[in-house]
Amino acid sequence: MASGPKLELKGINCFYGRTQVLAGVDLTVPDGGFTAILGPNGSGKTTLFKAIARRLTPKSGSIRLDGRSITSYSSRDLAREIAVVAQESSIAFAFTAWEVVLMGRTPYLGRLQTESEHDHEVVRAAMELTGTLSLRDRPITDLSGGEKQSVMIAQALAQEPGLFILDEPTQHLDLSRQLEMMELLKRLNSEGTTIIVVLHDLNMAARYADTLALIKEGRMVGAGPPEQLLTPEVIREVFDVSARVDIDEETARVRVEVLAAELVRR
Repeated sequence: MASGPKLELKGINCFYGRTQVLAGVDLTVPDGGFTAILGPNGSGKTTLFKAIARRLTPKSGSIRLDGRSITSYSSRDLAREIAVVAQESSIAFAFTAWEVVLMGRTPYLGRLQTESEHDHEVVRAAMELTGTLSLRDRPITDLSGGEKQSVMIAQALAQEPGLFILDEPTQHLDLSRQLEMMELLKRLNSEGTTIIVVLHDLNMAARYADTLALIKEGRMVGAGPPEQLLTPEVIREVFDVSARVDIDEETARVRVEVLAAELVRR
């Protein structure tokens, strides 16, 4: 059950050169919460992800994890607290999938220390959870986009973090694997892991997240429960489309039907 802030962003301003991409963003993510960040393309979602992951330094504002500025954490300590899964893997060498997931144990190893039996048990469990154990001996460079994404999520699991942040984790997956991945995140969340996920699918977000954060043109439009935030008026404001909103009888969650014939013209 969510209690207290896990992550707090206040007045975040980010620039690429002279172009401002985030303007005064405030966001509080409760401990144990599941938050989905949504917005149209170019709205600043990935930039916000990078700021939280400490891959981009805001020009101003503060980001606090468990009440402490994330800038005060060493890279090693931060990796124990936050696991980051980006859209694309940056691994260019032909490490096996097992070796890639094993890298998730690096924050727990001393200099020149080799992995223990416990580390290998954690890696095996992470790969079993993500359905990647069958890929253990295959080079990461030979895997499909969906397979790579699943392996990177297994690596993040192996870090045993308190906070998971993911940028479009279902992007390369087919529909059944998308649902499996979101169910896994929901399970981790139910076991106490705080989840922040960048998504583009409104219904996927409404089905799994307990809090939505809507961003447009670098500004936070609003944050709150799906049933409060996903109204036809807000969807029109943020995504420039008309939509019908109701409750899915099977899941009891908000369901959005975009009315393609009623694209808003401004």
